[in-house]
Amino acid sequence: MTIFQQRQQALQREMIERGWSGFLVTNNVDIYYYCGSMQTGYLFIPAEGDALYLVRRSLVRAEEEASAAVEALGSLKTLGERLRARCAGGCGSAASPLRIATELDVLPVQLYLRLQAALPGAVWEDGSLLVREQRMIKSPDEVVAIREAARVVDAALEAVIPHIREGMAEFELMALIEHQLRLRGHQGLMRMRAYNSELITGMVAAGAAAAVPTYFDGPAGGTGLHPSSPQSSGRALIGRGEPILVDIGCTIDGYLIDQTRTLVIGDLDPELQRAYDVAEQVLRATEARLQPGVIAEHLYLLALDQVQEAGLSAHFMGYGADQVKFLGHGIGLEIDELPVLAKGFKYPLAPGMVIAIEPKFTFPGRGVVGIEDTYLITENGYEKLTISRDGILRV
Repeated sequence: MTIFQQRQQALQREMIERGWSGFLVTNNVDIYYYCGSMQTGYLFIPAEGDALYLVRRSLVRAEEEASAAVEALGSLKTLGERLRARCAGGCGSAASPLRIATELDVLPVQLYLRLQAALPGAVWEDGSLLVREQRMIKSPDEVVAIREAARVVDAALEAVIPHIREGMAEFELMALIEHQLRLRGHQGLMRMRAYNSELITGMVAAGAAAAVPTYFDGPAGGTGLHPSSPQSSGRALIGRGEPILVDIGCTIDGYLIDQTRTLVIGDLDPELQRAYDVAEQVLRATEARLQPGVIAEHLYLLALDQVQEAGLSAHFMGYGADQVKFLGHGIGLEIDELPVLAKGFKYPLAPGMVIAIEPKFTFPGRGVVGIEDTYLITENGYEKLTISRDGILRV
């Protein structure tokens, strides 16, 4: 049995408990998670029985890759009877309507309405949280890919550092980093689940430009190259003595790592150096509490206390109205996975969770400093997956 079939069975057990007839997986990333292929179509996992992958294209690729039976999607008009036939025990009769779950957090409304029309009388359930919670716990194979992504990020960063110079443009530095990442196997794409959220390789910016706020849900914005892409590296020139924030990721075999290091040409302003030191202190204090059973929310609240004691609350994770309200986030096939280290997230840490923790401080007009590492929660504590050297990296 493949890991994908094991995931299907885990989902089936949850569906049976909820009285659902099946799960129609529509999101590309979730389709891959459950069957090992990412071709255009839908994966139907009945509460009992074998999964069916209905593919628009490429049927040939899906047949080679998927841990599921593969059929051509054809017309949506026949979808209802095909799904009913797949359900065990004749579910979906007039006495027992078909109860179909899907990922309503990402499903476009227009497609949802078409699916409703294709399955008249079916009751639709939101299975988004169930999928995200299942994906929250990583298998050993998933961790292997994330660990390799961490190695690639470190090697790329070290290859680029000698080429950083005063007066180079932010986008030039980003291009050097992307080049080194791609040479080492980075897929060039970092997926996000959140609506209208995009990220290519990360956030690389220096000085005042890094502290420019933007739509992206993170503590550092960056000007970007144009209002149509208003985030990360812009055309600003990197100056001596200003913090260079290198918040980058890498995707290997679909899985992501997230890492931040602060660099500087010369020496950093003492106030910014102190803020960076506090960021490291917050990270170390959080590390000390990384063990199964600790509630995700508590780590964020303890960080807030630590930052307040240091007198830096106004600058923590952004500034003013643009502060973000989290300390870290799960990571895997997407960069914004569960659990989130934020208020209201009551998940206890559990072995197999992979979490990026990123204490940062934003100073408008001056820059952003901080650090980010990614951790695997283990039976006895944690393993730090990111391996790049700590501290301010002077070039």
